[in-house]
Amino acid sequence: MNTQKKVIVITGGAGGIGQACSRTFKNQPLIITDYSQAKVDETVKILSKEGFDVIGIACDITSKEDIEKLIKFVADNGSLKALIHTAGVSGTVKDLKKLYTIDLIATELLIDAFYNLAERESVAILLSSMMAHTVTVNEKYDEALINPQAPESFDIVSQFVNNDSDTMYNFVKRGVLLLSYKNVDKWGGKGARIVTVSPGVIETPMALKAAEEHPERMEMIKQATPLKRNGKPEDIADVVHFLTSDAARFITGTDILVDGGVIQNIKKMS
Repeated sequence: MNTQKKVIVITGGAGGIGQACSRTFKNQPLIITDYSQAKVDETVKILSKEGFDVIGIACDITSKEDIEKLIKFVADNGSLKALIHTAGVSGTVKDLKKLYTIDLIATELLIDAFYNLAERESVAILLSSMMAHTVTVNEKYDEALINPQAPESFDIVSQFVNNDSDTMYNFVKRGVLLLSYKNVDKWGGKGARIVTVSPGVIETPMALKAAEEHPERMEMIKQATPLKRNGKPEDIADVVHFLTSDAARFITGTDILVDGGVIQNIKKMS
């Protein structure tokens, strides 16, 4: 293993938040990954032209075999400074099992795989969502969410979402929070950290697509936001950059809400 370079690995690296995160690491080696090799190559080309030290590899994060290839690629190119997991889909994906697999099962697969690369001062930063905070504590589904690879997990959670993909999205993002709590001691044993970031409405292509499907709801959320605007990818990227830094050395096993304050008002409305 090349232990000289401390690499930053970004899943969903071709996406809006993924690219914004990349641009905060001007002087650190980057490895970006996304499901499409063409999108990875295009993003690497763009970032390289901007002066970034970046390489990339395609990875289907729902495939253990693909994740193993990613882990080898990372290990061959340096030691792990940070895993920034931004890859995922929204409730616009109507297939509940697909949503559950990509947003929750794949997250656990990545946590487990990258634990093997983690060392002192490594950090895993997982993107959740402010909507995770609308799902209340419940032993029945929480036990399933914290163990997403269990055979009965999806079926248990499905009983609570009324066949609605947006509701399932909220539940799986709560699952991401629970996975960070589940793994904090394990990562801490290596002197490594694991944290989550919960974005509000961020103006990415994925969010804009959701806005087209629910224009009234999206405008209502914007007006309910104390700062009276939607978030930009850079609003998330700057927080993520902070969390990778030594300034965040004592922050682990917690969630950072970056939502312009709107979730408190959403809770009041519901």
